[in-house]
Amino acid sequence: MPQDTQLTISVPEAGKRLAGLSRNASYAAAARGDFPVIKVGRLLRVPLRPFEQMIDQVTAKSSAA
Repeated sequence: MPQDTQLTISVPEAGKRLAGLSRNASYAAAARGDFPVIKVGRLLRVPLRPFEQMIDQVTAKSSAA
């Protein structure tokens, strides 16, 4: 795996990617469990693989409907 590949992104970045959410709305969504987060000390990070899998599942469900 290349060393410059990020395995996690910030909560605000994930919210923006998912639905164009603001910083506060992103943290609220994370608190509700709307997307996966891991806690590193006091820092919340969103693991990319589970986040992308979640997006793929949502996209597959909406295209099947």
